Amino acid sequence: MKVVFMGTPDFAVVTLKELIDNQYDVVAVVTQPDKPKGRSKELVFSPVKEEAVKNNIQVLQPERARDEAFVEELRKYNADVFVVVAFGQLLPKSIIDMPRLGCINVHASLLPKYRGASPIQWAVIDGCEYSGVTTMKMDEGLDTGDILLVDKVKLDKKETGGSLFDRLSIVGAKLLIKTLEGLETGIIIPEKQNEAESSYVKMLKKSMGELDFTKSARQIECLIRGLNPWPSAFTHLNGKMLKIWDADVVNDSDDIINNNNVSKECEAGTVCYVDKKTFIIKCGKDYLKVNELQLEGKKRMSTDAFLLGSHVEEGTALG
Repeated sequence: MKVVFMGTPDFAVVTLKELIDNQYDVVAVVTQPDKPKGRSKELVFSPVKEEAVKNNIQVLQPERARDEAFVEELRKYNADVFVVVAFGQLLPKSIIDMPRLGCINVHASLLPKYRGASPIQWAVIDGCEYSGVTTMKMDEGLDTGDILLVDKVKLDKKETGGSLFDRLSIVGAKLLIKTLEGLETGIIIPEKQNEAESSYVKMLKKSMGELDFTKSARQIECLIRGLNPWPSAFTHLNGKMLKIWDADVVNDSDDIINNNNVSKECEAGTVCYVDKKTFIIKCGKDYLKVNELQLEGKKRMSTDAFLLGSHVEEGTALG
């Protein structure tokens, strides 16, 4: 089977490798143009391009996928299928209808829920019990095509955006191979998405990481995990940015609250308890026990290590 692979970030590399390992004939890779990086503005390859070059695969980098010259270039490969994994551009109908088996997208959510950008992180932020991967036969809409196969994954209690990203990249790669095999043999019957259950998620921005302690500790803890490793959750301590990397939800019935006479009247965003190992922040509902953090200008560390050299006392206001 001749495959044109379209993808850009690390998430897509795992699927490209799986295609190569399973002896699919990847005749070309399409990825975003090289981007300038750092002060030197040196052009840097996308992770997918790096993998393609390593395997001596032809690389195409259109500024706009709908440009007629690029569409005609694709026709020359006479591919049976286009595999699309986080490519970063919408494809025109002329490309979607080109290959014999269509354009197959690997999407990291349980469609029709979490269409759009950043579905992995939003599953963690929203406190979902399950996430997963859907393979879809693409149409002209944004993640609206017919569902081919789905693999469901249960989130761990301490799941982060980063850990789920890694898990789903592997799940998606395996599911893509099953999908191609099923399409070739005709055993997969595409299924229309239920529009009534659809939802779209927004792209992540750094500003989303600023913690609002009037929200519940559960909401905050999910946000911390969902934005780990990027863009990260933060507040401010004595005028410096304080990133919180890991925390636990604590309620009024927990021993650390009852056994230490922690004030239940302090305002949201206030440190209401400190010992040698941790400190606790009052939230709109319940409390947040901080386990790992990073003060501006310092390295990431456990809270007990941080408290050895930093002065945090009860009554300190964050934000």
